[in-house]
This record gives sequence, C-alpha cells and structure tokens, in this order.
Amino acid sequence: MGRTRENKQAVIEDLKQLLSEAQLAVVIDYQGLSVAEITNLRDRLRPVGSQCKIAKNTLMRIATTGDDNWQPMQEFLKDSSAFLLVQEDISGAIKAYKAFQKETKKTELRGGVMEGKALSKADIEALGNLPSKEQLIAQIAGSINALATKLAVGVNEVPSSLARALKAVSEQEDGEAA
Repeated sequence: MGRTRENKQAVIEDLKQLLSEAQLAVVIDYQGLSVAEITNLRDRLRPVGSQCKIAKNTLMRIATTGDDNWQPMQEFLKDSSAFLLVQEDISGAIKAYKAFQKETKKTELRGGVMEGKALSKADIEALGNLPSKEQLIAQIAGSINALATKLAVGVNEVPSSLARALKAVSEQEDGEAA
C-alpha cells in the first residue's frame, strides 16, 4: 500500500521543518546502501548536529518550492537521493560523511545548498576541510591565553627592570663612596 495524500503532506511538512532548522543541505546518492549502513551514517551524523533524511525527490521538490533558500537543491534531485541536513557543525558533518564514504565507497556526493546558493562537490569538500567548531574555539582560546601571558610578563618586567636599575645605581654609588 502506498502513502496516502495526508501522509505525503505530513512528510512534506516534516521536510520543511527540518530545512528551516538547517544551515546546509547536502544531497547524496545512496543507491546500494543497506539499512545497517544508512543507520551507521545516521549514527555518525547525530553527534555533530546533523541528520540523514531519505525522501522521494518529488516530496523534497514540493517542500523546497517557493523557498528561495532551498530552491537550488532541485537541480540535484535525481535517482535515489538522501539528504544530509546540517544544523550545527558544518565541517564536522562533512568530515563524518567523508569518513563514512571512504569506508563504504558506495555513496556519491551530488552537491548541496547553503544560504540559497548551490554548492558543487568541490565546494562542499572545501567546507569539510575547514576546522571544526571545537578546533576554532580552541584556537581562539589559545590566542587569548597567549596574549594574556605576554601582557602579564610585560607588566611584571617593568618593576623588575626598575629594581635592577636601582640596584645597579646603588652599587655604583657604594663603589664610588669606598
């Protein structure tokens, strides 16, 4: 038995909701993947704030129609499509997908959409090469810590050098008095 009209409408509303929360949508060809492999992909994406959604291209086309942010996705809707919807860590999600793809060698990246622009396979891989959110936070924290350390050393050095200068003058006067 196929889906009812109400069921299809519910799927479309669910897709619209997921798209409204997503920063990036990546379209992949999932043909040849088993249920266990798709579950594995979903398990890899969940910790980085992403989802893998499988839906008919027609339903995704209806969900993106009229939405300028996701309209460019329609050019990637062909054959069997899975949608990686990234809400949080874009780089982490792409890295998780690339690791999965490297292991299974069964999926193919078609393209994606971000901020109303279609992204090619090369564009998405470039986003994946960016540092993750945690790495960026660590780099910023390290920079702030290094700056604070240099400032503390500089502030501490002023009284020390003044004390050394006073001691040298004092020793010089003691030497002249003797």
